[in-house]
Amino acid sequence: MTFLSSTMIRRIIPPMICASIAACDGHAAVDAQTATVAVQPGAVDTNASAHGTYLRPYSATSLWNVRPVKPVFGTFVIPRSRYFPTVTSGAYSTGVFLASSSDKPMTVVGRGSSDTATNTVSDPDNGAARVITLPRWPAGVLPATGTDGHADIVDPVTNTIHSFWQLKQNDGRWTAALYSWSNLAGTGWGDPAHYYQGARAVGVPASAGLIRKHEIKDGLPVYHHALALSLAHNALSNGVNGPAYIFPATSADNTLTTNTGAIPEGALLMLPPGFDTGAIDDPKLRKIAETLKVYGAYVVDRNDGTPFVIYVENDAGFHLMRTGWDNKIASQLDTIRAGLRQVTSAQAWIDAKGNDASAAIKAQRNMNILSMRGPWQQQAGTAAASYDTATQRLVFDATITKTMYVNSNNTGMTRVSWAVPKAGAKFTFSVSATGGAALRMQLNTNGQITFDSKDLKDGQSVNLTWPASAKVTLIATSGTKGASSVRANLVLAP
Repeated sequence: MTFLSSTMIRRIIPPMICASIAACDGHAAVDAQTATVAVQPGAVDTNASAHGTYLRPYSATSLWNVRPVKPVFGTFVIPRSRYFPTVTSGAYSTGVFLASSSDKPMTVVGRGSSDTATNTVSDPDNGAARVITLPRWPAGVLPATGTDGHADIVDPVTNTIHSFWQLKQNDGRWTAALYSWSNLAGTGWGDPAHYYQGARAVGVPASAGLIRKHEIKDGLPVYHHALALSLAHNALSNGVNGPAYIFPATSADNTLTTNTGAIPEGALLMLPPGFDTGAIDDPKLRKIAETLKVYGAYVVDRNDGTPFVIYVENDAGFHLMRTGWDNKIASQLDTIRAGLRQVTSAQAWIDAKGNDASAAIKAQRNMNILSMRGPWQQQAGTAAASYDTATQRLVFDATITKTMYVNSNNTGMTRVSWAVPKAGAKFTFSVSATGGAALRMQLNTNGQITFDSKDLKDGQSVNLTWPASAKVTLIATSGTKGASSVRANLVLAP
């Protein structure tokens, strides 16, 4: 949530939307008649090969790094609120801290007692709170000062972003309320199996979509990625008249009754092609507006009373009003507010290398919806087994006799509303296993088994039609020649 000082409340000057202009310099020009993309010099992100790194997170086909062709816009206008829109770092943004191979481990506990065995951190993907130990913790980690207390730590050794909510250092120890991780070279969004892969409300790291400090003075006309944006209650959907969140978001703020708008979290907002960025004098704001025309901004969170907040990396030295309140910049921010629209569809998507990414984006909608999270109950054998959140596997200790674990709690089935399987839909259930382990899935409807995959070993799969009101039971069996592991994959059949 983002709060602005009451001193920033000013009279709002009526917005001005000007005439259409040609596609901005240095970017792909879209032919309105044919909807083909002519890649112009400078349209391709010249650093695209470096994606999946600390400076350029996520893959070239991540929705953070692609741009839509011929987007179709909704009609809802972001309402005014108590404050002007803003682009800012600070209390409700985050720092991004890079670990190195020589950094030492750090344990992060919950905010309760000093007993680390019971003082645990919420870990949504794991399905239970736990003590978090990162293998590498860089010096100088400084959480944001707001109540969200965001901090993201990038580990290039494991290609992981560790994202914290309400991180604090108290009496020489680190505490947090929530922890999630994300693949630095992945999509930058949660998936239905992992459910929650970052500390923002939509399940993404707080650093996703940030305007980074190294980008601010890079001399480019746009930021080569979508931005991260929050909206106030009067713009966000409450989940009654429309969904509270949509793909690619996998979650949303849970106090939805106060929302009165129409935009779901996870929505992509853009400025239409006819928005006149040439009327914006300030080069910092113009670069943001150009980015909103090319890439847009995803709604990742909710704030209190600000029509929109676009987030900048902390300690970036970014100030739209460096010398004090500026009515002209405030007016132009309000013009951007009035111009932003939700993207409801796009004819195609172009990746960071200038290639058609439409197939990759479509594939991201059909991700695995079945997790191996517990709780698991041991049914036979003696080997211990544990869920590994990073690989989505149930991992068995070494054993020479079969050990069986069962999860009949339906906890592995996705919690993501847009991915919940519908009765009659065709699915493929497949298994990835090591060490001779096997996995079996049973579906139960009103006390009756309506599907049984039998034991499947590594590389085996089976097709099924999803029954109504089905609950999932998973039965995992270890190998007998040392350590073994197993994971599930449940996707819509081709």
